[in-house]
Order: sequence, then C-alpha cells, then structure tokens
Amino acid sequence: MGMNRQEKAAQIEEVSALVAAAQTIVVAEYRGLNVESVTKLRKQARSQGVQLRVLKNTLARRAVAGTPFAALTEKLSGPLVYGFSADPVAAAKVLSGFAKDNDKLVVKAGAMANFVMDEAGVKALATMPSREELLAKLMATMKAPIGQFVRTLNEVPARLVRTLAAVRDAKAPA
Repeated sequence: MGMNRQEKAAQIEEVSALVAAAQTIVVAEYRGLNVESVTKLRKQARSQGVQLRVLKNTLARRAVAGTPFAALTEKLSGPLVYGFSADPVAAAKVLSGFAKDNDKLVVKAGAMANFVMDEAGVKALATMPSREELLAKLMATMKAPIGQFVRTLNEVPARLVRTLAAVRDAKAPA
C-alpha cells in the first residue's frame, strides 16, 4: 500500500535532516540481494556511523533539492540504497567494501557538497584514509622531531657515563 501525503512529507523531512548532517552520500543498486546480505550490510554501516536508507527515488530527489547534493538527482534511478555519513569516506568505504564481496550490490554514484562522483570516484574515495587515520598520522609527524630531540639529549649523558665506566675499568687493577 502506498504512502499518503503526510507520510511522504514526514519521510522527506527525515531524509532532509540526514542530508543536512551528511558530508557524503553514496548510492548503490541492491537488486538481487537477499535479506541476510542486507542485514549484514546494515550492521557494517551502523558500526561505521553510516545511515543506510532504502527510499523512493522521487522522495530522495525532493529531499536533496536545494542542497549542495542536488546534482546527484540525475543519478537516482532503479532500486537504490542510500548511504549518508558525516565522515567523508565512511559511506564510500562501507558500500565499496561490501560490493567487493557481493556482486549484486553495485555502487552507482556518490556526492560530496557540490561534487558528484561516478563509481570510479566513489572507489577512489573509499581508498582514502579516514579522518581519524589522518589525525593519527599528523600527530605522529608532529611528535617525531620532539622525540628525536629528546633521544639526542638523553644520549649525551649516557655516552658520558659509558665513557667514564670504560676509563674506570681500564684503570682498575686486573
């Protein structure tokens, strides 16, 4: 049974809230996936902070209209699952990773603010490190010179102690 006008308006409002909070939207065709596979996909998505929704394409078009994701509307056809994420790479990683193992899930397109990606663009985005990984690498890079400086400063007294011990051992009667 179809939705009435109020239900449609409520769903558009809910999806509009997801779009407003998202930095990335990825769409994939799920034709032929069984319930077990979809459940597994949803579990993976939840663990990565990705919201998955199966929507009518007309409702999705209305939800993204007037947003930075509006250019994505021309890619919305067929049975699609929509992945929304606040992390720019999370949705791409989840859907691309799942598509590698399941040939029935086909990534169709993705979008970032004012930028639409095709399947190859989404796969390239999926290979990028996440925000947390980039922050960890940045912190390691910033910490490395300080750590090397401390090791150098620590080496001077240690070398002096080893030299004094060697002189003491050389002068000790055998």
